[in-house]
Amino acid sequence: MKAHFKILIAIAAAFSAQTQVSAQSGPSGLVILDDTSVSNLGIEIAEVDYATFEETLFAIGRIEPIPARKSIVSTRIPGRIVKINAFEGDIVEANTTIVEIESLQPGNPPPIISLRSQLPGMIMKSHTHVGKPVVPESELFELMDLTEVYAIARIPEDQAGKLSEGSMASIRVAALGNATFNGELVRFGTEANPLNGTIDAYFSLSNPDYALRPHMRVEFSLIIDQSERTLSIPNNAIQSDGATKVVFVKDFDLANAYQKVPVQIGRQNDTLTEIKSGLFPGDQVVTKGAYPLLFAGGGGISLKEALDAAHGHEHNEDGSEMTAEDKHAAGNAGAHGAAGTGNSQLTLFLAILSTFLAVLLALSLAIRPKNGNVSSS
Repeated sequence: MKAHFKILIAIAAAFSAQTQVSAQSGPSGLVILDDTSVSNLGIEIAEVDYATFEETLFAIGRIEPIPARKSIVSTRIPGRIVKINAFEGDIVEANTTIVEIESLQPGNPPPIISLRSQLPGMIMKSHTHVGKPVVPESELFELMDLTEVYAIARIPEDQAGKLSEGSMASIRVAALGNATFNGELVRFGTEANPLNGTIDAYFSLSNPDYALRPHMRVEFSLIIDQSERTLSIPNNAIQSDGATKVVFVKDFDLANAYQKVPVQIGRQNDTLTEIKSGLFPGDQVVTKGAYPLLFAGGGGISLKEALDAAHGHEHNEDGSEMTAEDKHAAGNAGAHGAAGTGNSQLTLFLAILSTFLAVLLALSLAIRPKNGNVSSS
């Protein structure tokens, strides 16, 4: 008997929950929000359109100076350092006096030799200080002209054939707040790396403000193919509903209403996704705020309220046009008070409950022992 009553309670709870859901449900996949919800979710919209689609390859790498833009300051005459005019991190022009040396040649006072920079650049390393003796084989300063640098990408060998001289890349630098630069492929490395199966690809980058520094880590989005007039939308508009990819399309009539639409996607790059079916040019899809819409339920207002506001006349709860008969019926229902709907649901529930109680009573009488003893089980 306990088991029967547990079943009855579970059925009653399920029925109660179902009546609550049914009272708020609308067309499948339609989410209707109020203005506050739209603001809280930060909803942003993008229009579906044809665009030039670039198929990209992701790679990582680093910034390196161009060897031809490196210079060394040294002396051919022995002596000692008496004055230093530039230090590590300083950017100097060509022919700038970097250091002054008191020569060991005869003279009273001994002759002073000024050493100048042959190329413009940043002083990367200093190997001396005032008073230090110097000899001709000593490297005193190392300069690098960083107005143009290499961004070197590690390309998997099986993908290198998709790139050629002149190929372009969008290059992100984490150390600069994910700043993006455009680079052009100028050459490949002289040999592949047998340990990781990659080959270096050298991209030339303009760097007039010296923001890029040697050994900075960078990420590459390499363009390996390009096609015109591809129907595409921003990546953040694509959401997953189980095994199905979906987007939320803004309703043309209803304010703050979004329809969940399944789509078939194609290629993806770092910003766009190709749409093969499910959308049309001119559709407006939710980008920012799309993910929370998967869990937004029925939203902040009912379908009837949204349609009434959009069209200026009344609708039924299921969204259909309200006829004269519907209005008359609604008026009669209103005369009985707002509890009419709740009373009808309560009546239905009580009818179901009475039926189950009768069934349980019959079962109890059927299994009752003939001698009148009731089993303790």
